[in-house]
Amino acid sequence: MGVSLVCVSTHLGAAHAYAQFGDIKYPAGFQHFDWVNPDAPKGGELALIPSWRVAYFDKYNPFTLKGTAAPGIGLLFDSLLTGNFDEPTTYYGLLAEDVAVPPDRLSVTFRLNPTARFHDGKPVLASDVKYSFDTLNGPLAYPGWRQSFADVKEAVVVSERVIRFNFKTPALELPLVVGGMPVFSPAWGQGKPFDKVVTDIPIGSGPYRIGPVSFGKDITYVRDPDYWAKDLNVRRGQYNFDRVIYRMYKDDTAKTEAFKAGEFDYIQVSTARAWARTYVGKKFDSGELVRREIPSHNAGTFSAWYLNTRRSKFADPHVREAIALARDFEWLNRRLFYSSYKRTQSWFPSSDFEARGLPGPDELAVLEPLRSQLKPEVFTQSVPVFPSTDPPNSLRDNLRRARELLTEAGWTYRDGALRNAKGEPFTLEFLDSQSDLERIMTPYLQALTKLGIQATFRVVDFALLERRFATYDFDAASLNIPGTEAPGADLRDRLSRSAANTEESSNFAGIRDPAVDRLVELVIAAKTRPELVSRLRALDRVLRHGYYVVPEWYSNTFRIAYRGGKFEQPKELPLYYQPEDWVVSTWWAIHP
Repeated sequence: MGVSLVCVSTHLGAAHAYAQFGDIKYPAGFQHFDWVNPDAPKGGELALIPSWRVAYFDKYNPFTLKGTAAPGIGLLFDSLLTGNFDEPTTYYGLLAEDVAVPPDRLSVTFRLNPTARFHDGKPVLASDVKYSFDTLNGPLAYPGWRQSFADVKEAVVVSERVIRFNFKTPALELPLVVGGMPVFSPAWGQGKPFDKVVTDIPIGSGPYRIGPVSFGKDITYVRDPDYWAKDLNVRRGQYNFDRVIYRMYKDDTAKTEAFKAGEFDYIQVSTARAWARTYVGKKFDSGELVRREIPSHNAGTFSAWYLNTRRSKFADPHVREAIALARDFEWLNRRLFYSSYKRTQSWFPSSDFEARGLPGPDELAVLEPLRSQLKPEVFTQSVPVFPSTDPPNSLRDNLRRARELLTEAGWTYRDGALRNAKGEPFTLEFLDSQSDLERIMTPYLQALTKLGIQATFRVVDFALLERRFATYDFDAASLNIPGTEAPGADLRDRLSRSAANTEESSNFAGIRDPAVDRLVELVIAAKTRPELVSRLRALDRVLRHGYYVVPEWYSNTFRIAYRGGKFEQPKELPLYYQPEDWVVSTWWAIHP
């Protein structure tokens, strides 16, 4: 049975859930989420390819700076609250059986479930939560955690099972930020400095433990039959496989052949060409293998080449705009992508947060106090949209405009290359680990060559790519950032000046703009959904006028393929989800 919790206003006392905006869908004592099968049988196994690009791992600790953590390692950790696939800004009690936020919103208090246990059998206590927070907020953890916790003053142990977080500012998102924090035992690593906890088996309280491992290549997670929350309402019908196996391959061809040979069961397909030409044939016709395009209501993935503004040649936004104008998306979409994508224009594609046209009154109210720090065109011109090359327009028109912009920035064509006033040629290296991108990059490189830019596409090993990203040793880096329905504190790590100067932050473009910093803080401080929307649109507008990236494309569907006759799935598809999370947490084996 699910735990029945007294539900009163989150402003006045303890509740079973916390909502940043709007109502809480599921009442206290609800039995299960709508998008699960509460009677799903346990057993069987699921072998899959991680949806994020990874070809190896070298550690089990996902919270530190160096190295690559094993995919799926999050299955070992529970948090105080847990999100769900219906409501992106509402979290329900997991380790915490209730949550209380006072009227001034300067703190949040959690009361822990007395049945919560770590994998070593010890109870999860308030002191463990404080240890987790202090560790993640400390100097030995990945710095993005400190960015997320920047407005959290402290964690205070009130009693054995009550923990309070005090805030520096009354931001509505903060209870979700600390509530979603993974909790782990102080016994993990046996007292080592946290950045030296590398291959020690994590001691969490999640539904799975680490099973057989081929270190660096494959990892199996084994369902914990004594999982403390297996009958909790927020876990009923979930995590049904006895074994979840992540397999890793170095290239897409190897993945495809391994899938058809039966080495794993599920894959999310990222390329339109592979979907149209490779994931077809007799095995799909017979149903032995199944391919599906499933709808996405999520905010679109932000896919782009980030231009590293730490390098002087990218300092001028005219240069950055010119480089982006040479990208002919429409030709690519017609000729190589089977017209399956949409051009990314916004930093928040396919969402309410995408700026359009001239700023409206709500955006102007946000932007006006920053007028002295912003370009005049932010107020006077429509938000930048990269022009289509579909007839009667053409790539030639875009290249003419690009040439004008480069000239304005002091780059002119002479002696066989585009050169600055010192005579230095303009070189541009696009760095990635996927060799199959070469056919997509070749037309772009040719267009840049017409501008006199000596552009190259370099394929490197994934481990080297990660090191180059971590130290910002690149000209242009390709990244995909999944969309979210309520961006907030995560934006500090992506966009702030402090992150730009922190190794291994997510501010790959090196954005150092005080106006962007202020807008990010306003987003985090939003008190209503309309406020959040207007502030994110203002932020999107300013970023787009900065031309920090070469935007790529996104899709409103997910492409997945899996082994037929082996799995069942709930009848109801949730609104907001990532396919891998949905498959791992809600599917089950037909013959376990």
